[in-house]
Amino acid sequence: MTLDERILEKLADWRPDSIRQAFTLDDKPSGWRVHITADTVEKLGVRLSSLEVRRLRVLESIASLPQQAQQLASNITGLLEPLKVVEIDEERGIAQLRSVHPSRSGEESHYYEILRHADGSTFLHRYRVGIGRREAVEFCLTHEALAKLIRDIVR
Repeated sequence: MTLDERILEKLADWRPDSIRQAFTLDDKPSGWRVHITADTVEKLGVRLSSLEVRRLRVLESIASLPQQAQQLASNITGLLEPLKVVEIDEERGIAQLRSVHPSRSGEESHYYEILRHADGSTFLHRYRVGIGRREAVEFCLTHEALAKLIRDIVR
């Protein structure tokens, strides 16, 4: 069974009993840990606060951070907006990706942001930006779209 198949199986049974529940899956066969923080989980979809994907073990050989960032931007196709690499901080070992064209609604815009660390750890959030403020907001994905997103991240 693949990582995304395991995610789909776990999501089918997961029903948080309070606001903002966390779900972690350590998938030894693939070597990845997936941590999902959700406000709502329903039969077909999830209202996410954040998604974290980390390696369970350190790899001896891993692509350079710029390569990882470009690969993520190319691989991830299931979000509302495509992603682009915004910044690569080689010294800190972090790449920042954001939506190419944030969604706009009046004076506000919404965008996805991914922080990719050199070790492969990946953190996804969605933000709302208005005049003088930025705040993290929830975002919705179907179970299938979430499983595909995770597959795209670990590819």
